[in-house]
Amino acid sequence: MERVIGKSYPVKDAALKVTGQLKYVSDLKPQNVLHAKLLLSPVAHAKIKSIDVDEALKVEGVRAVATHLNSSNIRYNGALRFFEHDIPKDEAVFNKTVRYVGDRIAAVAAETIEAAEKAVNLIKVEYEELPAVLTIQDAIKEGADLIHGKTNKIAEMEIDAGNVDEAFEECDNVFEDEYNVPAIHHGAIETHSVIAHYDYNHNLTVYTPCQNTFAFRIILSQIFEMPLHKIRVVRPAIGGSFGGKLEMTIEPVAAVLSIMTKRPVKLVLNRKESIIATRTRHGAYVKIKTGVKNDGEILAQNIEIYTNTGAYASSALNVMGALSHKVYKVYKIPNMRFKGIPVYTNTPIAGAMRGYGSPQVFMAQQAQIGKIAKTLGLDLTYVQEKNSAEPDSVDVRFNAPLGNPRILDCIEKGKELFGWDEKKRLPKEEEKYYRGVGMAIGAHGNGVFGAHRDVITLTLKLNEDGTATLITGVHDMGNGVATMQTMMVSEVLGIRPEDVETYEADTDACTFNLGDYASRGVFVEGAGAKKTAEKLREMILVEAEKLMEVPKENLILEDGLVVNKEDKNQSKTLSDVAVFTQSKSLKELSVVESFSSPAGITSYGVHFAEVLVDKETKKVKVENFVAVHDVGTVINPMNLQGQLEGGIHMGLGYALSEEVNFDEKGVPLNDEFTSYKMLRANEMPDIRIHFVDGFEKDGPYGGKSIGECAVVPSAPAVANAVLDATGIEVHSLPIKL
Repeated sequence: MERVIGKSYPVKDAALKVTGQLKYVSDLKPQNVLHAKLLLSPVAHAKIKSIDVDEALKVEGVRAVATHLNSSNIRYNGALRFFEHDIPKDEAVFNKTVRYVGDRIAAVAAETIEAAEKAVNLIKVEYEELPAVLTIQDAIKEGADLIHGKTNKIAEMEIDAGNVDEAFEECDNVFEDEYNVPAIHHGAIETHSVIAHYDYNHNLTVYTPCQNTFAFRIILSQIFEMPLHKIRVVRPAIGGSFGGKLEMTIEPVAAVLSIMTKRPVKLVLNRKESIIATRTRHGAYVKIKTGVKNDGEILAQNIEIYTNTGAYASSALNVMGALSHKVYKVYKIPNMRFKGIPVYTNTPIAGAMRGYGSPQVFMAQQAQIGKIAKTLGLDLTYVQEKNSAEPDSVDVRFNAPLGNPRILDCIEKGKELFGWDEKKRLPKEEEKYYRGVGMAIGAHGNGVFGAHRDVITLTLKLNEDGTATLITGVHDMGNGVATMQTMMVSEVLGIRPEDVETYEADTDACTFNLGDYASRGVFVEGAGAKKTAEKLREMILVEAEKLMEVPKENLILEDGLVVNKEDKNQSKTLSDVAVFTQSKSLKELSVVESFSSPAGITSYGVHFAEVLVDKETKKVKVENFVAVHDVGTVINPMNLQGQLEGGIHMGLGYALSEEVNFDEKGVPLNDEFTSYKMLRANEMPDIRIHFVDGFEKDGPYGGKSIGECAVVPSAPAVANAVLDATGIEVHSLPIKL
């Protein structure tokens, strides 16, 4: 049997998706289900003086109306990850003080969605409006109006390595710049949806396309003061997420209404509601100071970043903590200082989104590197190569190895595929356009080693016919994590991937997984599947030794057989072994195994962009794009290609067109896809991708992730190309010349 690792396999549910047989929450129709609709705040900041629901309750078919007056007021944080996770708890199911346009005020459950919508429109609310703070700069200024507590700053995180102040004194050149990046929408095809059912046995079951079923169970237990064994969270198919469904949003609303009615309640948001009332990417304001020698060597860097967490803390601390680490893993800068401050504003809640803070901070860092190279008259790739981490480099904060970073290989291969040297020699100006090229480096971690409990526990069993069933807590969002796990099991057991089936993400059936975020897929969840399969393989060999009367050291698994490697004609099928174990050893071949991340390692990407800037309209068009990534061993080439191309699309939208913006009262101005501009397929450039040869010793079969790193370098590569084309520095996104 040929190796499975390194071969292309489609995602396991591909056929179900294209034939319409895969069931999403919207497709589920529980018996006796009620339909829910939300009432969202039309004002950015106000106290609710009164709520009158009398007319709403008179609508035929209405069975419940929930507000802060008749619902749990226990404070929680929708970004909680594990049982004792200590993060600010400032959310409630419904709020007496609303803090952004889109904040939840009330919800209706009715026999039909039409009745629920009619009733919501009849709810009368009297507001006492308060001043609204809409930008980071306004939130942090002296005397700013407060959104929570005594300050709009949630925390201040500081990290220092080396002697930054002394190093700046030794520099030939010091550059200081400021950058602003906006909040953006995730744009998943499936909007947020949930079904909750609280039954007469006082069990709460929630069906939600989320990325963290076990964490959601904990949050629901806190809100409703229920024991965990009475709560079940099930993940149906996920129609895209990109982090938007990692944090709890509307699930408590459906639960409240179901508790009130003892019937299943289904709540499906429309696009406008998903944009304004769930999560966005954090907007950010970055101040960066970098000191260099005349030859481009970077001696010191100071980064100060403020992130806009919106009206509630949510993942403010998680995101800031994550992005603070990644800037220390790209360059050999001996002296670095980082300061991060997440800030409340009266705008939609910010949360997890693909890249988890990396797109914001690398946009600033990489755009400034482009400026430095241009100012010093040096080739940008030369400056990058001179400073990039090498395989023996260390994280200067802890003097800890970085693993096996192959940034230099990525730059070299990218230059070749892109034709960097040739394109640099082309004329900058044409009749209608300015032409330019740029590149940027990005990085992202592989899990949350050292920050959270980076653990997955899996169950694997061998069936009587020699196939295998993997019970796993992963949440496949289209990223192929379940497919990857079956490949790991297949490789270890010597069977085909199609002979491994997965049962996924049900808190009553699966064992614990920390959740699908932080690009944990290959490095943690894949390694967990490999370790679990290896334990089952050992059990199979022990039983096969009895059946075949051959020492297990002489037995191997291949092509669904247990084979005597010293006499290939002597073999038994896995089915034979499974049946023997049941009938003679009187047990099943099954295993439950836990795996925890052994290290905090990083994936890297280098992106190259060629742009045309229209002289008249100033519109930027990306003509050609090359992306080269270090993912260690390539596990599934087809999957990696899809992940990377999707990440580039998201990154180019961030660069050129996407933002959630507001009027002076905090009302979103582009809350539909007609006004929120995502790039269409015909606006995408020609893309070429490549993965450098590498092996990450701590990764399963040497592999590591691609998912989030895929998006990180795209926007600054375009920004640096615009600088090359026009001489105009890009200090904010989306790019507007």
